[in-house]
Amino acid sequence: MQAFDLIVIGSGAAGSVAARTCRSAGWAVAVVDSLPFGGTCALRGCDPKKVLVGAADLLDWSRRMNEKRTVKGDLEIDWPELMRFKHTFTDPAPKQAEQSFEQAGIKCFHGRAKFIDHKAIEIEGEKLEARYFLIATGATPASLKIPGEDYLIDSTRFMELEQLPNDIVFVGGGFIAMEFAHVAVRAGSRVTVLHRGDRVLEGFDPDLVSTLAGATTTLGVSIHTATSVEAIEKAANGRLTVLAKHHGVSVSFECDLAVHAAGRIPDLDELELDAAGVSTEKRGVAVNEYLQSITNPAVYAGGDAAATDGLPLTPVAGYDGKLIAANLLDGNHLQAEYHLIPSVVFTIPPLASVGLSEQAATQQGLHFRKNMMDTGGWYSSRRVADKTSAFKVLIEEGSERILGAHLLGPAAEETINLFTLAMRFDINAEQLKQVLFAYPSHASDMKYML
Repeated sequence: MQAFDLIVIGSGAAGSVAARTCRSAGWAVAVVDSLPFGGTCALRGCDPKKVLVGAADLLDWSRRMNEKRTVKGDLEIDWPELMRFKHTFTDPAPKQAEQSFEQAGIKCFHGRAKFIDHKAIEIEGEKLEARYFLIATGATPASLKIPGEDYLIDSTRFMELEQLPNDIVFVGGGFIAMEFAHVAVRAGSRVTVLHRGDRVLEGFDPDLVSTLAGATTTLGVSIHTATSVEAIEKAANGRLTVLAKHHGVSVSFECDLAVHAAGRIPDLDELELDAAGVSTEKRGVAVNEYLQSITNPAVYAGGDAAATDGLPLTPVAGYDGKLIAANLLDGNHLQAEYHLIPSVVFTIPPLASVGLSEQAATQQGLHFRKNMMDTGGWYSSRRVADKTSAFKVLIEEGSERILGAHLLGPAAEETINLFTLAMRFDINAEQLKQVLFAYPSHASDMKYML
């Protein structure tokens, strides 16, 4: 049986950061993954998604400027070529990740890890033991428990499509559905989004979501809220029928392709955690404030695999990995804090948020003013001919502390980081205004939001 100081299960952001940090401190470290090395972001998530979004964004910008008669000619997305371009990023990643681990002196194992006791796992018949384990296995699509669920493809398979079908239905109305809907409709598909909740993108500001949803509908995407999918049927010709209920009334939608976008759950089922005495809950491994298992002190968990308040984002996973490594090397002393991590949905334009929502600030009894405006007429929006632009910023009365920032429009994914920095370092609205007068473009816009 091979022995290590730390065995990391999962090679994504959380696992990679922790493995490298502990190895740099002289620990014997192993990384195990049943999937190609590199993790979700590099292979199946953020990076390839942004390649697709980048092409759709270019097309959209061209069309907007074409309407202003400042450019001539129509662009269109060549989907097979876009996929080939995407593969130039994803195909080399597993080998590069594994080579990087090996060069650092980290031992790599391929296969599904299963715990056999509190301090040992088995991989393809080989047994490994360690002083500590980090579970960083990410997430997997949640079962919808409906007939015909097997006809759905997940987001990973969507990003592997060699041809884009004519009619696509997304089951769910979160990040995956809205981002891919914006790509697919601009690539020429007819797109439908079915969401069981009252509004899509439920984690974001409802007023800005309403603006974005309206613009998305104008693009040609058909959004149906309060619509619960109950079954999927497949005809002899391969076409699918998605059966659903809208306020108790039966409705159906025909399509060539149906995509699972109705949520993900921690990928823990095959780890046999009971053998290690590791307790779990709906959101993942039950951990304390140090991201350590509450039932087996030899086990830590991070990223999407841990039951924390952290959003399922790559920066959160990387943060978890850094925190866990510090606690492993120097004893538990750092506690996880997630309240000021920005979140972005990469629609076109993007929608971004950091800090408290209006509802949360009200529930906490805070006294604040709400600065909100449609900014489609501002220079920064008119310059790129994008009318879908707005903001909502919450500022505490008296202290001028920025409680939350919610942005929709061009460069929202970057501007939100400036709000995040100000909030992290307790720079209040008045102080931030003085700083921003020296900055151009979108940063300069911020002073009018405060």
